[in-house]
Amino acid sequence: MTTTKAYLLLHGGGGVHTMTSFADLLRERTGSQVLVPTHPGFGGTPKPAELTGVAELARHYVALLDELGLTDVTVLGNSFGGWLAAEIALCASPRVSAAVIVNGIGVEVEGHPVTDVRGFTLAEIQAHSWHDPAKAPTGPSPDVRALIGYTGPSMSDPALLDRLGDVRIPVRVLWGESDRIVSPAYGKAYAAAIPSATFTLLPRTGHLPQLETPEDLLEALIG
Repeated sequence: MTTTKAYLLLHGGGGVHTMTSFADLLRERTGSQVLVPTHPGFGGTPKPAELTGVAELARHYVALLDELGLTDVTVLGNSFGGWLAAEIALCASPRVSAAVIVNGIGVEVEGHPVTDVRGFTLAEIQAHSWHDPAKAPTGPSPDVRALIGYTGPSMSDPALLDRLGDVRIPVRVLWGESDRIVSPAYGKAYAAAIPSATFTLLPRTGHLPQLETPEDLLEALIG
């Protein structure tokens, strides 16, 4: 059985390419095993019929960790991946020792709705997602269709905020201060719903800290 500390990095609607460079950085700096899967249904991959929602996808990843025999796994997710990390934390798998939610979506916070990006151009999405949109890389638009296939049109679960009170592992909630997809106030409510969670605001970054300020995200993650 593998006992080395491992990280499971979970991408958002932008796809796995939003996580790969940070995965390389994390692997290089920590020497840990880092898993960077593509969620089934994203990037043209097949999606099994039983993966009908976020909770089902969370159980899929818990089963993967069981299959690989990994222990002491930190699950880190960005955006949709943050919601997925929260659902994995709720699974209470003994293989998962901590979770990190980076600008996550999924909860409903009164007065702070998630920006509906359906119909947005790539430039509009980048303007909402980056502290400095001029630094945003060129690339495909987020796979909104694949995303909604898991989240539904609202991209949220009205019950999630209450359910987060059942999380019993350490959770860090990290948030870019310039995020216009989900505001810092939304992130603070996310953290407040989780027992013993900590909240850290990341300056000069937006919705995708792992792309915009990876060194700052790594520092917040491992110190």
